[in-house]
Amino acid sequence: MTAPAPTTQRQRRERVPAVLVLEDGRTFRGQAYGAVGETFGEAVFNTGMSGYQETLTDPSYHRQVVVMTAPQIGNTGVNDEDPESARIWVAGYVVRDPARIPSNWRSRRSLDEELTTQGVVGISGIDTRALTRHLRERGAMRVGIFSGEALADQAVLLAKVQASPEMKGADLCAEVATTEKYVVPAVGTKKFTVAALDLGIKAMTPQRMAERGIEVHVFPANSTLEELYSVEPDGVFFSNGPGDPATADHQVAVARGVLERRTPFFGICFGNQILGRALGFGTYKLKYGHRGINQPVQDRTTGKVEVTAHNHGFAVQAPLDKVSDTPYGRAEVSHVCLNDDVVEGLHCLDTPAFSVQYHPEAAAGPHDAAYLFDRFVSLMAGAPARTTAGS
Repeated sequence: MTAPAPTTQRQRRERVPAVLVLEDGRTFRGQAYGAVGETFGEAVFNTGMSGYQETLTDPSYHRQVVVMTAPQIGNTGVNDEDPESARIWVAGYVVRDPARIPSNWRSRRSLDEELTTQGVVGISGIDTRALTRHLRERGAMRVGIFSGEALADQAVLLAKVQASPEMKGADLCAEVATTEKYVVPAVGTKKFTVAALDLGIKAMTPQRMAERGIEVHVFPANSTLEELYSVEPDGVFFSNGPGDPATADHQVAVARGVLERRTPFFGICFGNQILGRALGFGTYKLKYGHRGINQPVQDRTTGKVEVTAHNHGFAVQAPLDKVSDTPYGRAEVSHVCLNDDVVEGLHCLDTPAFSVQYHPEAAAGPHDAAYLFDRFVSLMAGAPARTTAGS
């Protein structure tokens, strides 16, 4: 009689029950995926069908539990080339049908193994479509994932979730940013120097600038204006990052200093929200945010529509159809989301500054917005600023 095959660690983990508990009391039961234990965060959903490595390692997902709407995750395993930072940042991971065997020539290990190694608690085998519909109807909310010894009475688990911190009012960018300045050298001939404020920067962003002859000096999130200008930059860049932009008073003050000096400024995501605040606009929390690599955005300066990569739960509150007077001259909304009219970009008419709410570095995602790095180069080269939307 043939002896049964030995039980693998993954098979043992698949038998560990797990439960996902939302702060409004709704629960989903499945199996542990990744590390066994408990975790808390804000439940959000990502609509990308690929690019899960880039999603997991995006610092903007700090303290968020990411629900993948694509049913099958992990098919291509994990490689050592695609991470956007040195570690996984998501607080938890939710998938419906995880791959049992990864298949890709670059794969070095399974996604399950990577999550386990980095201590990321996840859950699989649940109806992620029903969970996503719930979050779309009720909005992003706090959540907990519990497995193994962390399982307890339903009331106890719910109380833990409701006692966990909210995303609104969270000051997180310094928790994910570099603690020491570093330099990404220009590829080929150096043309410009950029001081980049790291609020949760993705590795591909300075790489896209380096490809255009820019030497990028990346600074910690709480760096001062004087520290940024110590490298005599031709331009200043503010990156993406996690948390509530209403808490970023220091970064807003630094951005205002850049505007006062009229140094070319480019911001993405969190950097867009900071520019908005610096100009005098407000910010607000979206009901469930934009997260994925298939969001349609119109560049109103050209009329073109781009398919773009997003990861944000807050947005700038600025008028869509008029030029606004700000302390730094006129400004307008340059990009808008075609799904819900959320502000996706700002453009200063009298100061060399612009920003977008999405990820033009395309990691992961489409390359429709790569021109924005070229626009930054043109700004630093002294190209005439655009005067009105549609010009």
